[in-house]
Formats: sequence, structure tokens, C-alpha cells
Amino acid sequence: MHIMNKTALFLLAFFATSVLAENIDNRQILSLNEPQRNHVLGEMRGLLAGTQNILTALANNDMVAVAQAASPLGLGMAHNAEKHLHGVLPKEFMQMGMSLHKDFDQIAADAESLKNPKHTLQQLSAAMGKCTACHAAYQIRLEKSDR
Repeated sequence: MHIMNKTALFLLAFFATSVLAENIDNRQILSLNEPQRNHVLGEMRGLLAGTQNILTALANNDMVAVAQAASPLGLGMAHNAEKHLHGVLPKEFMQMGMSLHKDFDQIAADAESLKNPKHTLQQLSAAMGKCTACHAAYQIRLEKSDR
């Protein structure tokens, strides 16, 4: 019975350690001040809301609405942040973001010209893959003040 307790304790410790190891966050920390953080998170929420609008339009087979929902998510959205975040965010983060904004410009253009919902879904899936990759690579933290 004593050996069984040791075995059970060992297995419990092993699995607990494995679970804890999986919870370690190895993403690169982006340390931003409050206005920068609010801007980036606000842009992400805008992208998410816009994506939902695109999906709603696709569900209604309304390619005009798809283009209208995708267009504001394009490079025009990105240029609003370019000056005060350039140099603060890593080059790779910025490149991924610019690529995503270009994707939304292309989704808008193709929705208008091709009017093919399946094609748009494929484009949106690829764009969402960039969101997933970015969130897997980075975490945003509020920089500590020297107060």
C-alpha cells in the first residue's frame, strides 16, 4: 500500500508539472504605454467586429455588404497608427499587421469583382490564420511606470 501511495504521488506530481509547463506563456511581450495599448487593442476589436460583419454578410449572400465591411479594415485603418506605433512595435508584428490589412483590401476588391462567397471565405480563413499566429507569438502588457 505504501508503494502505491508513492506511485500515485509521483503520477500526480508528474501530471501537475506537465499542466503547469503548458501554462507557461512564452509569447514575446510587447510593452506599451496606455494610449498605445488602447490603440492596438481597439484596432484588434475593430478587426474582430469587422470580421463578424463580413461573416453576417456572407451568410446573407450579400457581397456588396462584404465589400463594405472589409474595406475599412484595409490599409486605411493601419495608417491611422503608423506614426505613433512605428518603432515601438517589432518589425515582424508590423509586417504581419500590414499583411492582414492588405488581405482585407483584397477581400473587399474581390467581393466587388468576383462576387464569390466561397472565395471570400477562403480569404477570410487565411486572414484569420494571421490573427491566430500573431496572438500565439505576442502578448501586450502595460509598461511599468517609474512612479
